[in-house]
Amino acid sequence: MMDGVIIIDKPAGKTSHDVVSEVKKILGVKKAGHTGTLDPMATGVLPVCLNEATKLASFLTEDNKEYLATMLLGVKTDTLDIEGKIINQSDNFVVTEEKIKEIMTQMVGTIKQVPPAYSAVKHSGKPLYKWARSGIFLKVEPREVTIYSIVIEDISLPCVTFRVVCSKGTYIRTLCSDVGDLLGCGACLCNLRRLRNGFFSEEMAVSLNNYEGDDKKNELSKKILPMAELLPLLTTIKLEDHSAAKLRNGWQPSVEMMKEYDLPFLKAGDMVKFISNSGYLLAVAEMVAPVNKFSEFDGKRQAAKIVRVFNNISK
Repeated sequence: MMDGVIIIDKPAGKTSHDVVSEVKKILGVKKAGHTGTLDPMATGVLPVCLNEATKLASFLTEDNKEYLATMLLGVKTDTLDIEGKIINQSDNFVVTEEKIKEIMTQMVGTIKQVPPAYSAVKHSGKPLYKWARSGIFLKVEPREVTIYSIVIEDISLPCVTFRVVCSKGTYIRTLCSDVGDLLGCGACLCNLRRLRNGFFSEEMAVSLNNYEGDDKKNELSKKILPMAELLPLLTTIKLEDHSAAKLRNGWQPSVEMMKEYDLPFLKAGDMVKFISNSGYLLAVAEMVAPVNKFSEFDGKRQAAKIVRVFNNISK
């Protein structure tokens, strides 16, 4: 069985759902899902979880993202990108490179964004874009997001190309629109490529367009990342076979058991992963007792709470 994550270089013009369906069909897997939507016009890193790895999707969606984006000044659209209906256009605006850099610098940090009307954010169980297509434009509360960095790569007016590292839930379309409003000329997103999604980079990605038939299946199969390699920042605890069997049967790790391992300082709330001697991912757990207090606790006290158990038979 194929359990793991494959990084697809999403082509422009396809939805993220289209890509997942194609991967699922090519590999013949029962379950598949992505870890964060890319708009149809966008390209780049789209992690696709296969079979048991779909249980890890909620962990992987928390990661920061990096994009290469191009903003078109002087054009505002209803979707905030170049594919939408133009609602305002100006060819005679005057902005300086210094002003562009000043405004974009102001966007770095924790800011509030209103999700676009045409987005997958849900209201009453229905995506905003479906409401918008029905002619209903709902008032949505701003959400806090974090822009960690913006580096301007090129200014060739009316276009500005930049790299941005941001938190999950950040809309680059909204960022461009907000910058355009602050500049007084309006703006929309005209090109977007995701370079990184947490641990997953474009160097890991495989294109669906470069192969045909069995070659496509073989290439995708070779690029599947084993589950044990995922969540690389989590502390790894290797269990003997008897402990692994107990864990799969509902056993919760005790202080006595975890004292046997040379663990870094872990506090309550930190996540760890358990793997078998053979290198299979067994489970992901949340610490409920801090390691520096182990000596004060009864050995039978629960040390970690298992939050996901995996039944995969592949690495």
